Amino acid sequence: MLNWTIEKIAAFLGGEIVGSRDLTISGLAKINEAKPGEITFLANPKYVKFAAETNASAIIVGKEFEASDKTVIKVQDPYLAFMTLAKEWADKDPHVDPGIHPTAVIAPDVTLGANVRIGPHVVIGKNSRIGANSILHAGVVIGDHVTIGRDCLIYPRVSIREYCRIGDRVILQNGAVIGSDGFGYAFHEGQYHKIPQTGIVTLEDDVEIGANTTIDRAALGETRIARGCKIDNLVQIAHNVQVDDHSAIAAQVGISGSTQVGKYVRIGGQAGFVGHIKIGDKAIVGAQAGVTKGIPENAFYSGYPARENMKAKREEASLARLPELLKTFRRLAARVEALESRLAEQKPHRSDSDEEHT
Repeated sequence: MLNWTIEKIAAFLGGEIVGSRDLTISGLAKINEAKPGEITFLANPKYVKFAAETNASAIIVGKEFEASDKTVIKVQDPYLAFMTLAKEWADKDPHVDPGIHPTAVIAPDVTLGANVRIGPHVVIGKNSRIGANSILHAGVVIGDHVTIGRDCLIYPRVSIREYCRIGDRVILQNGAVIGSDGFGYAFHEGQYHKIPQTGIVTLEDDVEIGANTTIDRAALGETRIARGCKIDNLVQIAHNVQVDDHSAIAAQVGISGSTQVGKYVRIGGQAGFVGHIKIGDKAIVGAQAGVTKGIPENAFYSGYPARENMKAKREEASLARLPELLKTFRRLAARVEALESRLAEQKPHRSDSDEEHT
């Protein structure tokens, strides 16, 4: 268990202590679950009420935070500071013994960099290359002619198919499948005929792929996830999709073939995309959006079909009022009908004598 003084933590984070300087911290916790001896953080204004109630010994807060009876460390970005401390304190044991486990099956011409760790029952196909300091957990399967960079972390049951390329410092969570066949078929004479998927998948440096996410190989060329992208669990990325630098995709998103996702795009959970469209740089796509056409740069789209967010919200709000509006319409329609009936009854009828005097 780690034990850092509050002064050491403040120095590590570049923060300012307000309150007791005579504290030792042994753990991290959420603000509403913390216990004495732990440190927490406050970044979201809706949790301010917990600052007075928390049992934490200290709180990491923003520069603008007002006085508290708790010891605080003031920093520029409390969320980032807390994450930095959590990363420093994280369990750094790779949980894979140094060297190669005796149950691993490795082709004779595989190239392994220095300090590679390979766990039980790993399979590595012919002519593949694994960069220095990379770690392969139990049950990982690497196909033929695969290239994996330095300092990668590949968790159990990941599959990387033939010819795929993985950059440096890539993290693949449990069960991810990289390079499965794209969904390509031609319908002819009453049946589907499989189209060979001869391309690859490229994951560039610093990409992280979530558990049980699947990224299909290209029909021709490559499916590419560019540097710094973060993709959550249970995401499906189809053949020939291009996701540009530092985009983030939440769980259960599905992206159809040949769609292009720009830089710094953020996509909410369960959003779905048709194929062959372009999502502009820094666009935001809301959760469960159904994206049927391209989205311009810096736009925020939501709803189904996806449209500009404020328009979608107004339309959704109007739709929620539809039952009330229908009742009002029926009442007004009934009143108009009654009024027309009364007017018809009051209208004088012209007699034959009236017509003679006309």
